[in-house]
Amino acid sequence: MAGYIAHKDAIQKRLLRIEGQARGLQRMVDEERYCIDILTQVKSVKAALDRVALLLLDDHVEHCVADAVKSGHGAPKLRELSQAIGRFVEN
Repeated sequence: MAGYIAHKDAIQKRLLRIEGQARGLQRMVDEERYCIDILTQVKSVKAALDRVALLLLDDHVEHCVADAVKSGHGAPKLRELSQAIGRFVEN
């Protein structure tokens, strides 16, 4: 079972909201809106995706990593977590 299962509904709602924001960005480009306004909305979408990612990382630590550590097999999960954080912060 995925660690984020307790937050699945909230994550799905956030992703639907992000999907709407992305469609809004497409409309803004179609309407040839001012580039700074579009960039402001891009930043909002990126921030929303970052919040989803942090929620998933937090759940991964609390469930997947914690369970692996308790069972004595934490080292691979800790390496995986470190790599995932590295990918997340290398914007």
